[in-house]
Amino acid sequence: MRTINLITLTLLIVGGLNWGLVGLFNFDLVAALFGEMSLLSRVVYTLVGLSALWQIIPLLRGSEGEARKTRTA
Repeated sequence: MRTINLITLTLLIVGGLNWGLVGLFNFDLVAALFGEMSLLSRVVYTLVGLSALWQIIPLLRGSEGEARKTRTA
């Protein structure tokens, strides 16, 4: 599980940096590397989106743990 969390976190960082480049410079690095909406760029975008969904799990688990700590304190 730790490996998949590391992979998904890395993909989210790549996606975030790409969106930063789009917002600041109107430059889509993924499209520049793999072609605009090519199969490979679509795979990258899809993996980044799935990574975001996957990272919701530890986020919710962390907030559940915090709620338990607050109740027991």
